[in-house]
Amino acid sequence: MKKGRESKPHIGIFGRRNIGKSSFINKIAGQDIAIVSDTAGTTTDPVKKSVEIFGLGPAILIDTAGIDDVGQLGELRVKKSLQTIKMIDMAVILITENLIGRYEQDLIEQFEKYDIPWFFIHNKSDLAGLDGEFESNTREKFGVDVIAFSSNEEGNVDLAMGKMVKYMPANAYQKKSLLGDIVKPGDVVLLITPIDLEAPEGRMILPQVQAIRDVLDNDCINVVLKETELEHFLKTSGIKPRIAITDSQAFAYVSSVIPEEIPLTGFSVLLARHKGPFESYLEGTPKIGELKDGDRVLILESCTHQVNCDDIGRYKIPNWLKEHSGKNLHFDVVSGLDEFPNKITDYALVVQCGGCMITQKQINSRLREAIQAGIPVTNYGMTIAWTKGIFHRATAPFLKNNPTS
Repeated sequence: MKKGRESKPHIGIFGRRNIGKSSFINKIAGQDIAIVSDTAGTTTDPVKKSVEIFGLGPAILIDTAGIDDVGQLGELRVKKSLQTIKMIDMAVILITENLIGRYEQDLIEQFEKYDIPWFFIHNKSDLAGLDGEFESNTREKFGVDVIAFSSNEEGNVDLAMGKMVKYMPANAYQKKSLLGDIVKPGDVVLLITPIDLEAPEGRMILPQVQAIRDVLDNDCINVVLKETELEHFLKTSGIKPRIAITDSQAFAYVSSVIPEEIPLTGFSVLLARHKGPFESYLEGTPKIGELKDGDRVLILESCTHQVNCDDIGRYKIPNWLKEHSGKNLHFDVVSGLDEFPNKITDYALVVQCGGCMITQKQINSRLREAIQAGIPVTNYGMTIAWTKGIFHRATAPFLKNNPTS
């Protein structure tokens, strides 16, 4: 499964083997997506399916392997299923025959650890109905809904989808504006977008596209140019932008050209505030100045991509950190949402990418362990701003005491 490639709300479907998870997903999706079999353990790796849920919009259902799988391969399948908890916004636990045991209890503990809302679906209720006393006791014990469902009966889907809407956190599907509290209608927003080897042929990178759309959504005016045209524009246009946003790699040059009275930030800093633990980033970034010889730094990419010598996460940021600190540092790079190669406490710093391809929940879950362990966290744009000496300018537009906000 390619993880971290969708910013839609993610819903994990969990339960024991042969409990009907795949049939449930097929019923919700209205088509045969997941393989259905009477043989326990048919689903191996988690499988994702896009669906449209009224009240949520587009969402991703994730079909997981049975949480009671056995044997060496079974344990690996369970491990992969549990790993999906870090990437979901809410969960559904399927049960049958009015039974909740240690497998479900273990799942619930993981949901609570990662603040994942969830509820029960009593599946195959046409074969063994949902007992009223069991339902009442379960609601009282866990504080969540339990609904009857059967893939062989009509009228179940709307109820199940309604519960998904009820339990889905609003911030998973109600997208807040990148700049809505910074700009007002009619403002000019200057977007500086270098075109380098990492820029896709004939297209712009996603954070730039997202910023352009957000400016339009706020009834503002986009001015988009390369850094090579910046000085000419400022000298000849007579336009004073409300805010300038640059690709982080051009921070140093752009900051020297943009007048101090014009707020300046970066696309990656914008994303850090939009969907990352921004306060933790603000606190963690200055810890770059405390790095020591031999320290290990963990760099987290959120998507897989072709690597070249200009790669921001694998080459440029490590080089800038070593040059800025003057220390002999070691780096681990993790792509997608894979497991960390070492214990989180082995690291002196964690650097997260902008996260344009993943959800807010996935970023926060990804960094939760580090934050709880007291490991400083930052992101690409804020790291670059720090190493270029303009961290305070790049974050100032988003601080409450900033006079230009």
